[in-house]
Amino acid sequence: WLGIILLLLFSVKFPLFPLFGSGSLKNLVLPAIALGFARAAVILRLTRASMVDELSKEYIITARAKGLTEKMINYKHALKNALIPVVTVTGIQFGYMLGGAIIIEQVFSLPGLGRLFLYAIYQRDFPLIQGGVVFIAAIFSLTNFIVDIFYSILNPKIRIS
Repeated sequence: WLGIILLLLFSVKFPLFPLFGSGSLKNLVLPAIALGFARAAVILRLTRASMVDELSKEYIITARAKGLTEKMINYKHALKNALIPVVTVTGIQFGYMLGGAIIIEQVFSLPGLGRLFLYAIYQRDFPLIQGGVVFIAAIFSLTNFIVDIFYSILNPKIRIS
């Protein structure tokens, strides 16, 4: 419903963005906002909660006692450890975004794989549906692999084996 509200507000009431089409980057602003808005709220809330939790740990108190600046404590020590659950949730949210992109393509009249997959469902084109499922599963598996790589970058104790 956010996509429809954005279209009504920014394309019909105040014509700042085109109502449909795919010719320029202006056409992608409203779909990107609609797709990322709810996901960003979850990630921001989790990042804040992780940082609050991390800043109350003993090694942060020790770093403050040693005289490190707040900027160094936040970015060098706390953020790196606080990002581990955020990376996990971001990987999971990517799966939701894959499904949401199919609907966003329909709402904003964008050509893409989502429209192709929905057309295949309407036409009962089973080989194309199976190919779409395999493709989305491969993309999601690749995303999980990238999340695992980020784990090892954020925390060297976590090894890829």
